[in-house]
Amino acid sequence: MAVQLLEVPGAVSKSLSGRLGAKLDSRAVQFFADYQQSHDNFLVDVDGNEFLDVYAQIASNAVGYNNPTVVKASTSNEMALALSNRPCLGVYPGAHLADNIDSIMRIAPRGHNMMFPAQSGSEANELAFKAAFFLYQLKKRGLGAEWTQDELESCLRNEEPGSPKLSILSFKDSFHGRGFGSLSTTRSKPIHKLDVPAFDWPMARFPALQYPLESNVDKNREEVESCLKEVDELMSTWRDPVAAIIVEPIQSEGGDNHAPASFFQGLQDLTRKHGALLIVDEVQTGFGATGSFWAHESWNLREPADLVTFGKKAQMAGYFFGDKTLKPDKAYRQFNTWMGDEARLIVCNAIIDEILEKDLVTKVSAVGNALYNALEKLAQSYPDRVRNLRGKGAGTYIAFDTDGAAALCNKMKLLGVNIGNCGKNTVRLRPMLIFEEKYIPRLIAALVNAFKLPDSVQPGFATF
Repeated sequence: MAVQLLEVPGAVSKSLSGRLGAKLDSRAVQFFADYQQSHDNFLVDVDGNEFLDVYAQIASNAVGYNNPTVVKASTSNEMALALSNRPCLGVYPGAHLADNIDSIMRIAPRGHNMMFPAQSGSEANELAFKAAFFLYQLKKRGLGAEWTQDELESCLRNEEPGSPKLSILSFKDSFHGRGFGSLSTTRSKPIHKLDVPAFDWPMARFPALQYPLESNVDKNREEVESCLKEVDELMSTWRDPVAAIIVEPIQSEGGDNHAPASFFQGLQDLTRKHGALLIVDEVQTGFGATGSFWAHESWNLREPADLVTFGKKAQMAGYFFGDKTLKPDKAYRQFNTWMGDEARLIVCNAIIDEILEKDLVTKVSAVGNALYNALEKLAQSYPDRVRNLRGKGAGTYIAFDTDGAAALCNKMKLLGVNIGNCGKNTVRLRPMLIFEEKYIPRLIAALVNAFKLPDSVQPGFATF
């Protein structure tokens, strides 16, 4: 029986793309969505096509389209005041700000009792870098010591000692954002970095695990040890002191690369050895996607991570911390006009309410196991198309390698499933926390049909 294919993008999407493209670069647009008609796990486009969405707005939608709890918060009087007045939170906050921050702290990582809000994951990482640099210099200067006149004057010339030569260590295939500092720690996708000046900061290898894991225990242990040795050497010899290491629990844009807890425990040991901080970038992994609220909870670190950045599913961004010396020594050092935007804080708390009240993290863990088992069976039937399946025990944060991953994802849209790719040849699943087991057969059937479609049958999206 012939498979019925959707027209993607449809006529209305093409018309809107033409209009938009005259004023704004719209080459990355795949189709225009109808958010009024979209619901729970399904994204509907302006041409009436409905997609089972396992990509979730690049992993940023936590509780589904038009979620009643989020809609209620978004239409509240408190939201109207936040949107119509958009207060400068650092200087003129409204009376609700303390309550909203207290409410978000419900889900703070272990050992963290403070936070700083931001507006995007990139900004969260940039602010975390600043916090790390502040603390490094504070310790060097001495707690309580005042800034010197030379420091104050030289920083305005971008010169030492006021502008010290410090660095942040990141990993090959990492992604931490597109701001100047975060982009310097991003080591995947040249399209983001090309032509942009970068800081001279070190890059180490992230473990390249071999699969299946149970058949490669010794090789993977040796790989982890080798990577940690390289980090140690870089921190010991790099021309500028390393103030912090930033690492993703699972490298997402770089290909969904995993590492065992021993690697991250080793990184924490090395930061302690070299007087640096450990920044855990949970922008994509945080808020329940891996079957625990924070992915790094599974590492069993001896001490809490120094800073944990977040974004995406939170619908806001920022970083959590617990060491009070990470709070800047003077006001205005960590500051911007809106400091995350109170409207985003309100939505974030509604999302947290939904996650906690419906125990969605536990749900993700159970559904993730069923989803992984279904994909494992698919890999047995199509071993050339589903390779290096990974994410077992990591909720619905699952991926596999395949030739022509971008083309496969495009074919899936024609079959009514919105799915994403990353790295060079990786298909990644990023369903919302409300994804249900009953949708798994539909996803698997679409993959089987997509495998059978020729490459000539796919939309002409711009992919990189």
